[in-house]
Amino acid sequence: MQNFNVNNMPMLALRGLMIFPHMVLNFDVGRDKSIAALEAAMLEDQSIYLAMQKDIKDEDPAPDQIHSIGTVAKIKQILKMPGDVVRVMVEGVCRARAIQFVETEPFLRVELEIYEDVEGEPDIQRQAMMRLLCDRFAEFVSAGGKASAETVETLREIESAGQLADVIAASTVARLEQRQDVLEALDIDLRMERVYEYMQRELELLRLEQRVQSRMKRQIDKNQKEFYLREQIKAIRKELGENESEQTDELAERARKMALPQEVREKVDKELGRLGRMAPGTPEISQLQTYIEWVLDLPWGVYTDDDIRLQKAQKVLDAEHYGLQKVKERIVEHLAVHQLTRSVKGPILCFAGPPGVGKTSIARSIAHAMNRKFVRISLGGTRDEADIRGHRRTYIGAIPGRIITGMKQSGSMNPVFLLDEVDKLGHDMRGDPAAALLEVLDAEQNSAFRDHYLEVAFDLSQVLFLTTANDIGAIPGPLRDRMEIINLPGYTVEDKVQIAKKHLLPKQMEAHGLQKDMLHIAPAVLRAIADDYTREAGVRQMERQLAAVCRKAARKIAAGESESVTLRKKDLEEYLGKPVFKRQELTGERLPGLVTGLAWTSYGGDTLPIEVAAMKGTGAVELTGQLGDVMKESAHAAISYIRTIGPAIKIPDEFPKGMDLHIHIPEGAIPKDGPSAGISMATAIVSALTGRPVREHLAMTGEITLLGRVLAVGGIREKVMAAYAQGVREIIMPAENRADIEEVPQSIRDKMTFHFVEHFRQVLDLVFTKAKGE
Repeated sequence: MQNFNVNNMPMLALRGLMIFPHMVLNFDVGRDKSIAALEAAMLEDQSIYLAMQKDIKDEDPAPDQIHSIGTVAKIKQILKMPGDVVRVMVEGVCRARAIQFVETEPFLRVELEIYEDVEGEPDIQRQAMMRLLCDRFAEFVSAGGKASAETVETLREIESAGQLADVIAASTVARLEQRQDVLEALDIDLRMERVYEYMQRELELLRLEQRVQSRMKRQIDKNQKEFYLREQIKAIRKELGENESEQTDELAERARKMALPQEVREKVDKELGRLGRMAPGTPEISQLQTYIEWVLDLPWGVYTDDDIRLQKAQKVLDAEHYGLQKVKERIVEHLAVHQLTRSVKGPILCFAGPPGVGKTSIARSIAHAMNRKFVRISLGGTRDEADIRGHRRTYIGAIPGRIITGMKQSGSMNPVFLLDEVDKLGHDMRGDPAAALLEVLDAEQNSAFRDHYLEVAFDLSQVLFLTTANDIGAIPGPLRDRMEIINLPGYTVEDKVQIAKKHLLPKQMEAHGLQKDMLHIAPAVLRAIADDYTREAGVRQMERQLAAVCRKAARKIAAGESESVTLRKKDLEEYLGKPVFKRQELTGERLPGLVTGLAWTSYGGDTLPIEVAAMKGTGAVELTGQLGDVMKESAHAAISYIRTIGPAIKIPDEFPKGMDLHIHIPEGAIPKDGPSAGISMATAIVSALTGRPVREHLAMTGEITLLGRVLAVGGIREKVMAAYAQGVREIIMPAENRADIEEVPQSIRDKMTFHFVEHFRQVLDLVFTKAKGE
């Protein structure tokens, strides 16, 4: 390449177009500057400089927005078109570089450095490159490139290497930046290398397009063939009067529109194929249809968007539940971790406590706070493993397990799923449902939970599982190991009053059609209902009593006897009958051998009167009241210890060989067991043997050993609250339980006296009324 000469001529900026030397191009011109440049070129020697602008959206490009290297062309033809548009045909002559812009108005005129290819006899290397270009171009044409076979033969006759490269580039290079790159290659060998590289890329793209089109064509042919065959089958079945295919088609259409996992889609397609091939009247048809409907009814890929805001969650919990501050704090912490990790992996929360304290409702509040669907299943009495994992389809009447059924009911893959009454699971010869739950609650396994009925993996990893229980001791060990126990304690009388006022009474009034001003119950009356008509840890009985009041009030208002009802204490017997519970008066003369113990049950705390009678005999010991093995052992341990200290505490010399003991705990129809009555029975035995009554307003709890040590027990909060409700104002308990007193409401602690003991000798110093002269 050598510098030919310097010249100036009109310039036209091309948008989205470019022209190579030896190339003929037709294009439309509409800009005023461009039309003016064409007119000036026609008045001169019909030569015009064409260069591509860098931004095709630019209507009036500045000189620095136009490529510096372009093509000098000869104008062959100009036609005026409608709408002030000029159509021009040009032929490229040679390359040129714009040195400077001479004029910019009314059109562009530039001073050019014109280049013309100067070639001698091509050497062997250039000849090889020219042949290679022609061969690749022939492959390009045979692969479907936009060129004719005649063009290949024409190219082989071109002797100029530069011209060959330009002609091939014009036919094969599609991208404008690559075409400009070839135009700017003033060196012929470099130009041929660039053309070869770009043509090779275009050839690979063409071959890839052909493979894709061939694959698509085969798929279309296959689909057309299947469609044709299905239509033939439909026509045949229609002629035979068979209409089962309509439902099959509906199921297939549903499956096609759903975003099913690959394994599930393959399974559904397989079962649909089996269904389509079955003869009419086959009994298995309905079973297959039911199975496919079950699979398609599940919420595959459907998720609700979590809306976890801790302030909102706290407000929801406070609005829907009174008290339970520690429980709410733990729940908010759980939600905070979920907000940060976006994962439900972690401990399974188990809400444990007596009935009616709000375990199920607080789980529903968690779903409300997270903006998730809520689903609950009760596990009480579940004995069959198939209730969890489902039945295999080989059984008649097989259905999925309760986990998959719950997921179908929720309509999403990430609900809050409550497993209620998990402590009441059973097991028998049909399997162990507690063991089946291990996979459900294990975040490392439940991402591919396989129900026996579905036979495909179902993802439970985004489900927030919660559980409830009354007695955590009844939960199987491996299952309890996967849970974090959150105890929901019983409510005080004041708690019940506030819950009734804020939640229970408005709910029951609405349920019975009573407006806000139709029934009035003062807090003092609510307190009387809680004291005299309920004696439970929760508030279910309180709600039942309020429902009874609302029914009576609704009857009076509906009968026209009054427009509103105000309930007073003196009216309680009329509305609710005689008081169910009367506070046990512990005043007056106390009987020897009677001690008030404290017990914990799955329904809350309770007082436990213990009676001991000592009489002449042969040293026999009688235990009555349906006592369990643990309580019997405590009684025998207490007797053995008392025998060792008998002389020191003035036990009669006849004991034990000359006296019989009868230990009885009233309400004999109710089974009783546990380690909490040790010191209570020991105290009652000492009281009966010495004839000294225990002081009034006093109760006790704690286990005793053969050496008289007092051991810690559980359920302190519930026991203290039960004792307070019965009028007890002093409690003796193990010193190791001193920290548990902090869980008792402050309002109750302030009215009670607690004695903490480490040895039974300390108990004896506290319990007996001192005789005159002592």
